Amino acid sequence: MAVTVKECLELQLLEVEMLLSMFPKRGEFSMDADAVPSIQRYLRNADGALPPQLEYRIALDVGEAKVKVELQVLLPHMYPQVAPQLFARSNALHRQQQLQLNTRLASHISSLDSGDLCVCEAVQWVKDNSLPFLEESKASCECASKEVGVKEVLHRMWIYSHHIYRQELRKKIFDCAKKLNLTGFCLTGKPGVICVEGLRENCDEFWRVIRYPNWKHISCKHVENIETEGSIDNLRLFQSFEDLQFQAHGDYGLRNDYHMDLGQFLEFLKQHQSGHIFQILFGVEGKLSDN
Repeated sequence: MAVTVKECLELQLLEVEMLLSMFPKRGEFSMDADAVPSIQRYLRNADGALPPQLEYRIALDVGEAKVKVELQVLLPHMYPQVAPQLFARSNALHRQQQLQLNTRLASHISSLDSGDLCVCEAVQWVKDNSLPFLEESKASCECASKEVGVKEVLHRMWIYSHHIYRQELRKKIFDCAKKLNLTGFCLTGKPGVICVEGLRENCDEFWRVIRYPNWKHISCKHVENIETEGSIDNLRLFQSFEDLQFQAHGDYGLRNDYHMDLGQFLEFLKQHQSGHIFQILFGVEGKLSDN
């Protein structure tokens, strides 16, 4: 007999309970506060709309040095009948080692029996198999440091969206930027603009997370890379990740009319040595009105 979405969601909640018992400490298991209640509401009334896909993160200590490796989990509604989407990341891993680790993880999960809960298995696999990739990443970093003077690169991404309204999306943007030590801003409304600056791997991870699983009408319009022998913090244009709202007209209740005052936005860009970005984002040269 075919397995239903309701049965799959019930199994997902059982697995979450198991994981919470395995990772009871603060910061070990992270999930949106409404994630489980929304599924429970659906289970009580399956005639309603499907709840958002269950998404959470598990922080793992690997090796004697207790290096932090995070397993990010996104569960399709029909998991465990279909495979979960898993991604392991760590600031101690270079991109190549992280790619290899996740390729091996995906291969291992695909070898398991279909229909079985497997996030706990994935957690154990990451704990047991991350160390060689961490050591390889550390060795390659030490080798590069000996060969040449260490240089850091500030990566800055300018991202354009038709609009940014939803509170949960804004929360995801701000939480991700803070977690990855990125500075910049999020311009809320219509249009929506995001700037992030920091280490390249962190900017790339931010871009991957906010687009995932599917954000339409968003594009990275421009990227800047600035090399320095000092700290990249000296090259940042922004001291924090700011929440910008320059409302020109409309009402918060009228989403389709929630436009931004682009004149104020241009002034903000110029104050941060970025006036040239206006034309890149909007295709027109920005001009400030005379007061």
